[in-house]
Amino acid sequence: MDRFGDVLVAQTTTAGMERLKGAVTEALVKVLKPRRIWWKNDASIRTLENLPEYVELGHGEAGDEPLIVREAGLEFEADAVGGQKTGWFYDQRFNRDQLGAMVKGKRVLDMFSYLGGWGLRAAAFGAREVVCVDASQAAVDAIGRNAARNGLGDRVSAVRADAFEYLRSLREQRERFDVVVLDPPAFVKRKKDLGEGRVAYRRLNELGMQVLERDGLLITCSCSYHMPRAQLLDGVQQGARHLDRQAQLLLHLQQGPDHPIHPAIPETEYLKGFVLRVLPA
Repeated sequence: MDRFGDVLVAQTTTAGMERLKGAVTEALVKVLKPRRIWWKNDASIRTLENLPEYVELGHGEAGDEPLIVREAGLEFEADAVGGQKTGWFYDQRFNRDQLGAMVKGKRVLDMFSYLGGWGLRAAAFGAREVVCVDASQAAVDAIGRNAARNGLGDRVSAVRADAFEYLRSLREQRERFDVVVLDPPAFVKRKKDLGEGRVAYRRLNELGMQVLERDGLLITCSCSYHMPRAQLLDGVQQGARHLDRQAQLLLHLQQGPDHPIHPAIPETEYLKGFVLRVLPA
């Protein structure tokens, strides 16, 4: 459940939680007294338990005004009904806070940008140029609006493109960036997809390193629970060796404290990432 002021957006992905949806709604109304609750139950993973995909209003009256997310002094327009997940990725907030020490005066590439969370935060921290890339035209349009809303339109541009194809085109054009952010959707949604997903993460990180300056920073993440942290890092290292480059691990990234990890439930530790300095070998 994500909270946007007095609007709540909740999601269930298992049959057990689906049965408790009414009780959860009652508890949220009693404790938080929201104006509106959306149940955004359109995640494809629900099909594993034969659950339908739908979005419904669980409390209050529907409205078409956008949700406004405030993060570190910036405002982002989000869509509770048509957006990804529940509209915003709060779990990356503390990781985005780390950009302040990395991007001032730099050229930044933000892949899988969605609403521009990483890219606009980088611009606000003083990046001289930010290119945001997403496959969704709706997301690209929202990035433009969010950049204008925060007075960052002169330094932020948004491109609609497939991430892998766009990175290849940048490589062919010999474009280079000081900082590359790779925050893709889950490539490994089920355990049986691990082999294929591991290859995809390695390919993505190798392409990201190919558009980095000789001394650049790679910020890479995975929200796939089934992709172990060690294997994600090993894929980065394999890609660096293949390019005859050296990767230095500077920071470990994980989900923020409002997405706590339960020691007895390993599935709750799903988000992992790294900040790496990439140099010539």
